[in-house]
Amino acid sequence: MTSLSELVRPDRYPRSSRYDPCWLLGLDMGPHPLWLLEDLAGGLELRPGMRILDLGSGKGATSVFLAREYGAEVVAADWWIAAEEAAAVFAGAGVGDRVEAVRAEAHALPFEEASFDAIVSVDAFEYFGTADTYLPYLVRFLRPGGQLGVATPALTREVRELGAIPPHIRDVVGWEAMAWHTAEWWRFQWEITGLVDVTSARLQPDAWRDWLLWARAGAAYRGAGLGGDDGPDNGARADGDRAVIDMLTADRGACLSFALVTARRH
Repeated sequence: MTSLSELVRPDRYPRSSRYDPCWLLGLDMGPHPLWLLEDLAGGLELRPGMRILDLGSGKGATSVFLAREYGAEVVAADWWIAAEEAAAVFAGAGVGDRVEAVRAEAHALPFEEASFDAIVSVDAFEYFGTADTYLPYLVRFLRPGGQLGVATPALTREVRELGAIPPHIRDVVGWEAMAWHTAEWWRFQWEITGLVDVTSARLQPDAWRDWLLWARAGAAYRGAGLGGDDGPDNGARADGDRAVIDMLTADRGACLSFALVTARRH
């Protein structure tokens, strides 16, 4: 099992390494969100005072990171997490005055058009952003020249090319893997609209290893009872941890990765 100390990697993720691994695992909703965001941010120009929409912000780790590390004013929008729950995280992290929690569905965003300097989405876009019509809807909320950055689970080849979802992936995530596309798929999907200039579309190096490291640490964290998971869902979480670890161990980067995609609105 991976120890919590192995989640502190200043050589690769210097900003993320400033954050307590237990705090991050307590907000766990998927692969290490700050590693993904820190890598994604390398393709963006984030500056103090920018108004950023964190779309699919989950329990709030990425919003805290954007406020602390880049001095941004953040709107944290999520459908699954109550605004009150997220706001408590922001207050506890000392950024409650810079991060606004909003419960919103991604296809019915309650914001004025051209009201954000940047929109960032980490490990969420695959749930709502793959439709041909979604990018034209979303860019309406960006100011001219505004930036869009997405980190989303990816495959090294399209399922259509493979002919089927690989069994070791299908057994864990099922049909959802149909929304896991290659970086080049995302580049074409965005560029064809003529609404944005794609500035970067790439697969994250060794993304599967990062994901595996996080999954093993999460299993150890919950197995030690550090997350307080002693309720009826604890067994299901443990089974889920094992399934993800087995999937990544079987894959070893052959199919699984993360796509990091950035663009600017015309």
